[in-house]
Amino acid sequence: MDEGVRQRIYDYFAHKGMRRTVQRDAIIEAAFTTTEHYTAEELLEMAHKIERSVSRATVYRTLPLLVECGVLKELDFGKDHKFYDPNYIEHPGHNHLICTDCSRVVEFEDRNIDTLEDCISKRLGFTPTTKILRIEASCDELLRQGTCANRKV
Repeated sequence: MDEGVRQRIYDYFAHKGMRRTVQRDAIIEAAFTTTEHYTAEELLEMAHKIERSVSRATVYRTLPLLVECGVLKELDFGKDHKFYDPNYIEHPGHNHLICTDCSRVVEFEDRNIDTLEDCISKRLGFTPTTKILRIEASCDELLRQGTCANRKV
């Protein structure tokens, strides 16, 4: 985990009057030792591998703080739960393609999309403050072969 990110989190917690705990350390470590998107429940499982005493409540209280701090991005992929993106700091302009067949999430960046979003916003008389692009698509592999390596049976 990047030490600058870790320090930013601890500074933010201190500003909020929160103390450093073994449980929060485990959650932070788990949250940023993966590049995959995860749910709160998946983060709980990852944190348990580091520290068994991490509670569900602590995970659910810590996640919004990491989002407020600006080191983690909360995402809505159209499911019944939120996902969290640990790649937000390194790639703040990345977008997501979600397979409607296998639920795989693919991150991508494209300078042309940024330009197009800016042009559309300006043409309509707006200045973008936040841009989120989510593409939902069907899996070509499943269509061609009748099966997909990423699909959970």
